[in-house]
Amino acid sequence: MEPQKKLINSAESCVDDALLGLVRASGGLSLLKGHRVVLRSDLENLKGKVALLSGGGSGHEPAHAGYIGAGMLSAAVAGGVFASPPPGSILAAILSLHNAGASGVLLIVKNYTGDRLNFGLAAEQARNQGVAVDMVIVAEDCAFDQPSKAGRRGLCGTVFIHKLAGALAEEGCSLDQIVSKVTEILKRIGTLGVSLSPCSVPGCLPSFDLPPGDMEVGLGIHGEPGIKRSKVASADEVVKTMIDHMTNPSSQSHLPLKSGDCVVVCVNNLGALSCLEMAVVTRSAIICLESRGVVVARVMSGLFMTSLEMAGVSLTLMRADKETLRLIDAKTTAPAWPNLSNVCLSGRSYITEPQTTIKRPQDEKHSEGPLSPVMHKTLEKICSTLLEKQEELNSLDRASGDGDCGNTHAQAARAIQEWLQGHVVPGCPGKLLSVVAGLVQEKMGGSSGALYSLFLTAAAGHVTEGRSNAAAWATAMNAGTEAMKKYGGAAPGDRTMLDALCPAVDELIKLATAPSGGHMAVLQSAVKKAASGAEATRDLKARAGRASYISPNLVSLPDPGAVAVATILKTILEVLEGRK
Repeated sequence: MEPQKKLINSAESCVDDALLGLVRASGGLSLLKGHRVVLRSDLENLKGKVALLSGGGSGHEPAHAGYIGAGMLSAAVAGGVFASPPPGSILAAILSLHNAGASGVLLIVKNYTGDRLNFGLAAEQARNQGVAVDMVIVAEDCAFDQPSKAGRRGLCGTVFIHKLAGALAEEGCSLDQIVSKVTEILKRIGTLGVSLSPCSVPGCLPSFDLPPGDMEVGLGIHGEPGIKRSKVASADEVVKTMIDHMTNPSSQSHLPLKSGDCVVVCVNNLGALSCLEMAVVTRSAIICLESRGVVVARVMSGLFMTSLEMAGVSLTLMRADKETLRLIDAKTTAPAWPNLSNVCLSGRSYITEPQTTIKRPQDEKHSEGPLSPVMHKTLEKICSTLLEKQEELNSLDRASGDGDCGNTHAQAARAIQEWLQGHVVPGCPGKLLSVVAGLVQEKMGGSSGALYSLFLTAAAGHVTEGRSNAAAWATAMNAGTEAMKKYGGAAPGDRTMLDALCPAVDELIKLATAPSGGHMAVLQSAVKKAASGAEATRDLKARAGRASYISPNLVSLPDPGAVAVATILKTILEVLEGRK
């Protein structure tokens, strides 16, 4: 079994390359030479304030270096992927902050043995050098009913602590005050993760096997397995299971949560869920919490503390009072902190009613006019002809597309027939074109539905009851064709319906200047041009539409869209000549 491919330069250099990428992309960060330590580039602004330092193994990006900025961390130390950072680098970071004039340094550490030991050692060494340093340990994992001696793991709730402690430090609180407030808040935070896949450290095999269709509940952020496996269910069910487990009073590591409580929610992508899935899970979390009477004050949804490319999500809940919300809402320049609104989400109106209702032309009342009978007859005939041609158009389409061209035209035809049975044909041709455009848009579907609807809508404004002579129809046809070209992106020669329509419209423009006795001749010529244009598509390479993705050698039949247009024009001519 091969290690999974990753878009890196090498397994050895990936951590340093990633840190450099982060720092080079952000004007507010800098690297401490000789160490994997990222610092605020404006360390002078720490003078007289408490500095915040966090860190841990790499592979959890954007944690922790993405949370460096005014109002959050002052620095972060990175270890190798999923490996605790060395005490020497932690000490170098502490001393850099102390030397910048910080009044004290608070270490924010996730509850893993390696991190506790290395941060603890660096803290003791710094104290010996006269630095005021203290440490808070984040251990908010709700997975285990009876945690082992090692205690609960530190997960994404750590990001809340970065934010709250950072806001307090920015306001000038002392080291002791920050430690005391944060220690209280830690009791009000809980996290649980689920994953649909393992992850793999660069150059290594996946951390555990997870059969397709299974999910791991309660796993950590280093690829370590969780507490149980179950079949993947719907997002709503998975989220309910997670929140039930997190708040179950019989578990020693549960988060007490009752109706009326106010929470800040973090829906954290463990690395490889799509944004669409994340939004679905976020909805599930809000609905599930509100159904228990919990007030959802703020929600952050995105990548906050990942586990490389794990396809999973963790939920962090923090019970929050007004003061906690004030600290969450305080400004920060940290690049990875989201731009949250400071509005309570539960109880707000989140649906906007449209101010205007869109009237469908096919629903309006119309009055008949002198042209109504001939237009009714023509439309009836076009519909019956397209229904007769359904299989022919489908078989032409099978050669170059998905074989449904006849079906889509038949759908449109049936919708128009149905409308004709219950409505009068308006005397104004433009109104009829708008009605047909509305029916086609709604019932035909696909790109051909949009194209016909565009054509008819653009043409409709050029023919009215008082202006429906041959010249007006020529202008209308031309306007419709130009709209098709503009929005569809195709042109004659691209093997589309335009190869039949454009030659016909070029001919119809002559109606504007032809004597009234010559109108029929122009129409006959236009129909011939449409037929020969459709026939000529046999020899054209498709450059637009779905057929453009098919090998040109496989297509030797005419384009079905062009054939349909030629058929429609021929039917109109036959009705006007009195042959149908």
